[in-house]
Amino acid sequence: DVQLVESGGESVQAGGSLRLSCVASGATQDIGCMGWFRQAPGKEREEVAQTSSAGTTTYADSVKGRFTLSKDDAKNSLYLQMNNLKPDDTAVYYCAADPISCSASWHSPVWLGQGTQVTVS
Repeated sequence: DVQLVESGGESVQAGGSLRLSCVASGATQDIGCMGWFRQAPGKEREEVAQTSSAGTTTYADSVKGRFTLSKDDAKNSLYLQMNNLKPDDTAVYYCAADPISCSASWHSPVWLGQGTQVTVS
């Protein structure tokens, strides 16, 4: 099993920046894909970004050019740098991982953190 713990969410003004962090523990050698999902009030959870074990990273169109995903394998950590934040970015952000390879149809990750709230006003 894999445990994921996020941190870094807070309230910011539009145009501001935040950096979310996620630390993975447990059977991290089983992870094939990691990324971030978010869920806004009244909306379905959506993928924000994903990165494969080989380092291939993709982003949702809504965050391209503003968000940057990075990871530190030595620290089993995943990061999401969010710049030029907009009110529509308000959501609970979840760190996610899966034993399978990344794909464009990654909707239900096997492992999900508890979430961290990001509020943009």
